[in-house]
Amino acid sequence: MTLPGWLERGLADLFPHAADHRHPTLSARLAAAQQAHRPLRVKLGIDPTANSIHLGHTILYRKLRAFQDAGHTAVVIIGDCTARIGDPTGKSATRPQLSAQEVEENARTYLEQLGPILDFVTPGRLEIHRNSTWLTKLDLTQVIGLLGTATVGQMLAKEDFANRYGRGAAIALHEFLYPLLQGYDSVMVKADVELGGTDQKFNVAMGRDLQRRFGQPPQFGLLLPILTGTDGVQKMSKSLGNTIGLQEDPLTTYSKLEKVADAVVDDYITLLTDVDPATMPKDPRQRQKAMALEVTASLHGREAAQAAQASAATLVMTPQASAAEAQVPEARLEAIWDWATPIPAYQLLHGVFFKTRAGVNSTSEARRRIQGGALRLDGQKLTDPQRALSKDELEGKVLQLGKKTFCRLVG
Repeated sequence: MTLPGWLERGLADLFPHAADHRHPTLSARLAAAQQAHRPLRVKLGIDPTANSIHLGHTILYRKLRAFQDAGHTAVVIIGDCTARIGDPTGKSATRPQLSAQEVEENARTYLEQLGPILDFVTPGRLEIHRNSTWLTKLDLTQVIGLLGTATVGQMLAKEDFANRYGRGAAIALHEFLYPLLQGYDSVMVKADVELGGTDQKFNVAMGRDLQRRFGQPPQFGLLLPILTGTDGVQKMSKSLGNTIGLQEDPLTTYSKLEKVADAVVDDYITLLTDVDPATMPKDPRQRQKAMALEVTASLHGREAAQAAQASAATLVMTPQASAAEAQVPEARLEAIWDWATPIPAYQLLHGVFFKTRAGVNSTSEARRRIQGGALRLDGQKLTDPQRALSKDELEGKVLQLGKKTFCRLVG
């Protein structure tokens, strides 16, 4: 029995692959669930360790939505307890521990950003749980019991721990708890399937082991690829500056997407849209633009995406003449400076594009970008970071950073 096409799309790994004498394949479990009119429970854990989501994160949420559309129940676990430990996967050092207030605020913004992706409306299609509901109720005896289900050898088999141990880097004892606690989440929600990135196989397998120990049928692990960033080389990561955030405006989103490396365009089509790749234009440039339109539409709606595409084309063709007419995001001058004195160009750049998530993270970076010729005001290049600019000469004009980021300055 084969998997349905919506489930196979973009799939990197599924385990177990074959049935054994105790448990069926995922295809068989899907068929049985349909016959019994019992939707599968599909778990996805979210550790809100930051306050924003980028496109790389949406691969898992899109697959979760596909399960919802097929009639199954998405079980989203807000790791408000596990986030205070922090997933050690992919980390070369112990994560700093977050406060409960930081985790809760991050969780709130995560759920807001997931609004356009998941089905929050249809009854029975979504459950949201915070794992503090059950994890904070575990007493020491129960925690010791969980610890007794795994060995130090098992933990050190995890690649990240093995690498750190091999080079003598510290591994805090509480980090060993992370895979066990998130695995216990699968027990508490009786997950049939758990979604994760390809770097999460150890954690998902831990959930299977714990479910067996608690007398439950073990979940299937369904793993999806890690998205390559806009540079076409490294994984999408905010620290690498190659991300597209869900909170970015449609024009910025579209402009970044239509300039991603050619090598990742087909991956973006497969992983970030529902479009059949065979129906997309063959010409590389047109294929890139079509992908950018579809991904932007999935986040902001078709009308906003088409407007962004038109604005991007207008700004590229005649930036000086048409910037005022294009639909670009706005920044309020009053929120950037007190205007008792003119603003230096580097402060303007930092104030505008730091707040609009364009990656100018410090005033020293702003100075470098200006000296490198990256900043224009209504098409005129600004090269002196210290140039003083009054509110009157800025109001209504368009600030341009590089070739693809624009912002209109308003009073």
